Amino acid sequence: MDQLSLTLPAGSVTAILGPSGSGKSTLLRSINHLERVDEGYIAIDGELVGYRRDGDTLYELKEHDILRQRADVGMVFQGFNLFPHLTVLENIIEAPLAVRGVARDEAETQARELLARVGLADKAGAYPRQLSGGQQQRVAIARALALKPKVLLFDEPTSALDPELVGEVLDVIKELAHSGTTLLVVTHEIGFAREVADHVVFMEQGRIVETGSPAQVLGDPRHPRTRAFLAKVL
Repeated sequence: MDQLSLTLPAGSVTAILGPSGSGKSTLLRSINHLERVDEGYIAIDGELVGYRRDGDTLYELKEHDILRQRADVGMVFQGFNLFPHLTVLENIIEAPLAVRGVARDEAETQARELLARVGLADKAGAYPRQLSGGQQQRVAIARALALKPKVLLFDEPTSALDPELVGEVLDVIKELAHSGTTLLVVTHEIGFAREVADHVVFMEQGRIVETGSPAQVLGDPRHPRTRAFLAKVL
């Protein structure tokens, strides 16, 4: 990524569009400090991610401090990444128990509430292999929400799904869009971006080419690269 600058208001929904290899996933991984930044910085609520500043110098945090920060930044991947040997409920309570130190009874209560929220109240005792792809991705969303993150990152959350399962995952994300959690969604779903996002960002070759409201970026793009991209996908 090169000279990339982006400010997202708390509680906003931002859709990131762009061709493959444009840096969209790298941007998300940098926000979560799964990728290190060579220069510049990322901050959430005024707190630097992955580093502490001493004068003009940044020092990388120790691993346990990075893990603590990462708990505030939920991430939902393309491939679900559920633990196959754990039930749905166990998948969701794992992080609150280990990272937040939540009591098991409380973690289970919260997990069941989250499962109801994503429409899977009856699947607490199921294993991932017993679920469809759409159901697994909804469990992954519930698992990310279990840590009560300040920011929730989605890396093409529907790209690994059969087309008929895409809607059920997008519906959950739409519901989250009204919840006050800050969402950052890398997606190819233009209709979803138009309907749900407050901001749309178009990236290419590690740079932000254009940013603005869905109506502006999708309906009246100013940059020729944005126009060319949308002409191919719409």
